[in-house]
Amino acid sequence: MSAQGGTKAIVAALSANLSIAAAKFVAFLFSGSSSMLAEAVHSVADSGNQCLLLLGGKRAKRAADEEHPFGYGRERYIYGFLVSIVLFSVGGMFALYEGYEKVKDPHPLDDWYWPVGVLVFSAIAEGFSFRTAMKESNVTRGSLSWMEFIRRAKAPELPVVLLEDFGALIGLVLALAGVGLALGTHNGVWDGAGTLCIGTLLILIALVLAVETKSLLLGESASTDQVRKIREAAVDGDTVTRVIHMRTQHLGPEELLVAAKIAVRHDDTAAEVAAAIDAAESRIREAVPIARVIYLEPDVYSAAAAAAGADPAATPGGPGPTAPEH
Repeated sequence: MSAQGGTKAIVAALSANLSIAAAKFVAFLFSGSSSMLAEAVHSVADSGNQCLLLLGGKRAKRAADEEHPFGYGRERYIYGFLVSIVLFSVGGMFALYEGYEKVKDPHPLDDWYWPVGVLVFSAIAEGFSFRTAMKESNVTRGSLSWMEFIRRAKAPELPVVLLEDFGALIGLVLALAGVGLALGTHNGVWDGAGTLCIGTLLILIALVLAVETKSLLLGESASTDQVRKIREAAVDGDTVTRVIHMRTQHLGPEELLVAAKIAVRHDDTAAEVAAAIDAAESRIREAVPIARVIYLEPDVYSAAAAAAGADPAATPGGPGPTAPEH
């Protein structure tokens, strides 16, 4: 995913949420609907989340320095994780509290046309934001399902915006249902029930985001396809005869660390090995442009040593011949 595509989706979501939050607060003031108040706070929390994502993207662009020699790319993961916490604490917990209070002490809605009108407007604005996020995601999603894309994406921005917008649309449906039932039955309990459903939904989405961004923070490997390309590019069949074992890790969404032990001929000179390593690094960067930090260690192939240094459970990047043994 390009940073530009993620920024476009974030800006679209931020614009939509700011206008929606203002409209929802107005509707709450006129109607007294707790669903409207919960939705307004939800939109404010979402706006804050988008600001955090933009801040994380900006800070991640800082150049590497002595204290952080691999750069600041993971700041985008940190701010993505903060978003999940904000969504849980501000959006979800507040909605649960407000819903409980309304169920405990229900009161009829005033000026019902305010919340209904704002909900319709909000659905249109959120639909525009969701459409933008889907369009930007399709650039890199390929044949993956939406769930697979959210789980495998190395950049946190689009999955976060997608889940936020999806949750917002479902939340609007729940709010509309709560307001509609409260008006139809003249019982404000339904408005509180809708608010409780919104809170539960937000907490579930926040948990999904927390799990996914935690995995990114811990350091995920390259994709299976990228590992295959790296292994193929490293081997020239002449000086570099195979990749004995390899480790990869994302230093950021668009920066990959590659560390590998490669097999060379036992009678090659140091100059020939050095030239072969330089050539292998160039081939790897050409095959996988985000492989920006590469460490290649030359060695003479030994089946026993390769097995001892193999990746666990023969995961991508593990041992295995990529060229005939010499």
